[in-house]
Amino acid sequence: MKSRKINKIRMRETLVSYAFLLPAILFFVLFVLVPMGMGVVTSFFRYNMKGMTFTGLSNYMTMFADPVWQKSLVNTLLLVVGSVPITVLFALFVAAMTYEKNPFTRSFFRCVFFLPVVTGTVAVTVVWKWIYDPLNGILNWILKSLDLIEKNIMWTGDKRYALWAILIILITTSVGQPIILYIASLGNVPKDYVEAAQVDGANDFQVFWKIKWPSLLPTTLYIVVITTINSFQCFSLIQLLTSGGPNYRTTTIMYYLYETAFKKFEYGYANAMGVILALIIGFISFVQFKALGSDVEY
Repeated sequence: MKSRKINKIRMRETLVSYAFLLPAILFFVLFVLVPMGMGVVTSFFRYNMKGMTFTGLSNYMTMFADPVWQKSLVNTLLLVVGSVPITVLFALFVAAMTYEKNPFTRSFFRCVFFLPVVTGTVAVTVVWKWIYDPLNGILNWILKSLDLIEKNIMWTGDKRYALWAILIILITTSVGQPIILYIASLGNVPKDYVEAAQVDGANDFQVFWKIKWPSLLPTTLYIVVITTINSFQCFSLIQLLTSGGPNYRTTTIMYYLYETAFKKFEYGYANAMGVILALIIGFISFVQFKALGSDVEY
């Protein structure tokens, strides 16, 4: 009797728990899983405003032979390779330098670096658009004042500089959250271990590498994965600043997907791009978990 009563209580608690979870589960299924499934299915169709026609792997074959898609893939990989390591290393450096400061200084730097995150992409992009302005931009004015350039440069209109201009904005808008996370993680490092290592004669680098770094690995893994995904999904900066130009120099996979779906109305082709992008992100995230997650202790 007692065990039966305990089982009933457990069953009731389980049902109540799932009842609270039901709205979130329904939202996830209806607005995440179902659209994902529809995207995969329609990637095998010629799907446009006129209707749907099954074409098998035709969209994928067209995509891999598409020179614009190839350019967008290269541009996206350049943004990822350029932004992720710099973001992680810079955030770790700033966090390590500011953690030992007094609370006011630490809070000041956290506020400064996190401000672009909470400001919003559109507002930040407008500021950078003024900075890069070829006629009245402050960047050209500073460089000319220092005699580093002789004439104004079209930072977002010249194919030599456009992608790097986007990369700089992507990095500056990505370091805020990692810095906050690293500062919080440094607070969880046992001070007794640090003091014991210093008493034994360990220098600052040895203390960091042997004591602090193992404690930061879970945070580093999270930052690397999230920053990689965000870099692959870079879209707003491209749309607001360059629209993929000049000559597709700043076109990313996400922007080309958007252009294909909502300007050319080739939904099946766009969904094929989305499937490949998801597979690329999934594969790279898997590699990152294998490379960094083996030594992580949760």
